[in-house]
Amino acid sequence: MARFTRIQAAQAMGETGIVPVFYHKDIEVCKKVLKACYDGGVRVFEFTNRGDYAHEVFAELNKYAAKEAPEMILGIGSVVDAGTTSLYIQLGANFVVSPVLNPEMAKVCNRRKIGWSPGCGSLSEISYAEELGAEVVKIFPGSEVGGPKFVKAVKGPFPWSSIMPTGGVTPTEENLSEWFNAGVHCVGMGSQLITKDIIADGNYAKLTELVKSALAIVKKIKG
Repeated sequence: MARFTRIQAAQAMGETGIVPVFYHKDIEVCKKVLKACYDGGVRVFEFTNRGDYAHEVFAELNKYAAKEAPEMILGIGSVVDAGTTSLYIQLGANFVVSPVLNPEMAKVCNRRKIGWSPGCGSLSEISYAEELGAEVVKIFPGSEVGGPKFVKAVKGPFPWSSIMPTGGVTPTEENLSEWFNAGVHCVGMGSQLITKDIIADGNYAKLTELVKSALAIVKKIKG
């Protein structure tokens, strides 16, 4: 059962501004990455359903988060169907992110009051997702659907929309300024934040510092 409500998840996304996105088959690596991000100030983390037995890794990671990073709101990403959604909700996922808009996933999440962020690439899809109960919609891939200019255009007729781009986001002041000045609710960041070098070298202290720096940039931009 989720430890946090969908409202808490959406609020934390907006307050911190950055949602790390990560998958690794080794649970020990996942624990270290999650803790490094937590120590850096992150409070929302998306583990992605990308490999065999990913749900088993997630189950262990969620138990670890509850004990070692109690304020971390851990969710699952890269989910595309209702069955997998149910599986991860059973394992305690606090929110579910998808690269696609699948109405059947919305029904499963809404029934249990779990946050659901579907991938959208048009104003019509964003509107439909919100009609289905999505509090925060994902645009994916962020840079390919139009980047910050797309977000700014959407916010004109849809000022109430809470948008989270994933793909094309980097932890630099220039890039983050473009996205947040366009009106995003938060941004998702994967390998641009949690780099291959950090994982290969096991330099989790570096990850903590990168996270602190990126969050400080977001705070500065938001004033």
